[in-house]
Amino acid sequence: MANSTRSTAFPLHTLRPALLIAICATWMSISQAAGQPDTLRVRIGAVVERALERSPQVAAVAARRDFASARAQLARASRYLTEFSLSSAHAPAPSLSNPNDTPTDRLFLDPDVRNDWGELRPFSQVEVEFLQPLHTWGQLGGNVRAASSGVRVEEAAVREEELDVALQAGELYYGLLLTEALRLVAHDAGDIVDQAKEEIERLLQDGAPDVDDADLFQVLITEQEFKRLVVEVEEKNRTAEVALRRLLFLPDSVVVVADEVILTPIQLEPLSLEDYLDLASRRRPELDRAAAGLAARRALVDVAKSDYYPKIFFGGRFRASGTAGRYNQPNPFHSDRLRGTSIEAGLGVRLGLGFHQTRARVEQARAQANEVGYQLEGLRQLILFEVEEAYRTLTTAGAALESAQEAYRLSKEWLQTETVNFDLEIGDTENLVRAVRSNLDLQAKEYQATYDYNVAVLKLHRSCGLLREAILSGTLIGD
Repeated sequence: MANSTRSTAFPLHTLRPALLIAICATWMSISQAAGQPDTLRVRIGAVVERALERSPQVAAVAARRDFASARAQLARASRYLTEFSLSSAHAPAPSLSNPNDTPTDRLFLDPDVRNDWGELRPFSQVEVEFLQPLHTWGQLGGNVRAASSGVRVEEAAVREEELDVALQAGELYYGLLLTEALRLVAHDAGDIVDQAKEEIERLLQDGAPDVDDADLFQVLITEQEFKRLVVEVEEKNRTAEVALRRLLFLPDSVVVVADEVILTPIQLEPLSLEDYLDLASRRRPELDRAAAGLAARRALVDVAKSDYYPKIFFGGRFRASGTAGRYNQPNPFHSDRLRGTSIEAGLGVRLGLGFHQTRARVEQARAQANEVGYQLEGLRQLILFEVEEAYRTLTTAGAALESAQEAYRLSKEWLQTETVNFDLEIGDTENLVRAVRSNLDLQAKEYQATYDYNVAVLKLHRSCGLLREAILSGTLIGD
């Protein structure tokens, strides 16, 4: 009987690693959230959607995308009227002194006409200049292509960040369910400790010969270890709850509760490895980002090479000035700069003669393009490896889940058999307690295996670039 009594204490240390791993990965505890008016019940899709909407990381990358879009608009606008300006000037200017009353259209013939600085008049001038490129040998087009590729780079970066946020939210969501499931297991273990303590105390009072104080001390020590672990779990759950509220930017009064009863495996019919590799090659935003960056660098090579050739443009200038008391003169060789109009327009050619510098800039641009090209090839191989690793991890996690489920099923059969034998008074107390302990332990391992399997599914979809769409569309759901 002494051995049977000592075996009654549930070995909490066998659950401790799984509990601590789950608690570190989870957001919060929902043990006291039910019935609260500010409780928010969500499923994984709602969690991911809100996380994406409120994520400052996604918003920061989206701001870079908006900047790149504005820069692309500037590049496109620069193709027309590259230089277009209007300027004006205003100042006091002298009037004219005409002692001979010479007609205003012959003032340039009278040597006695002078500026009259004693009588100042308002002077105003307006000047408009413009420059329209006609042929730049690919400079303007290359800038537009480079800027447009820059927009695609940042758009891919936004999708990449969204995948990371979705994976983080998914791991936290299933970690929450795992924690709640393991807390239920721990609660059952606590009940067994209490029952063992009461039974030993009763047997000691009855003077049972097979029970001594050592049995009681062992149970009391286990009870203290259990109490310490419960406090540790609760405190880490409270910390995780604060982290969740910060992640979703919720008020402190709101408690988020998973709208699922228990942790279950995600329903998934896995594709072949080749299918996943093909999906990753087409859907991973990192590849789109690198490809767009390569296109931008190649466009900048064309921009640098355009400096070898003359740029042809059409330009013009219009100027009008006027001062009260001064008059235009009808002579092309005599004009008054303080009054009159002028128009200048025509074709122009601009060519930089620093060919050595141009060659160096071309080589720099080409080297940068080659660098991005090599990075793209390396990234493609790395992504294929990530997909294969995630696929094999999912296969391993699936096998581990099946094994854990089968082991838990066998433990339930064993417990049922021992319970029936004990009720018929043909069983052994030690065997019954061992069956209970094994059942609790394997139940916790099954939950942990389920969590590992679900996270493996999330990571496989992340490696293929499909995680965000799969979660928001409801494709990844529990069984």
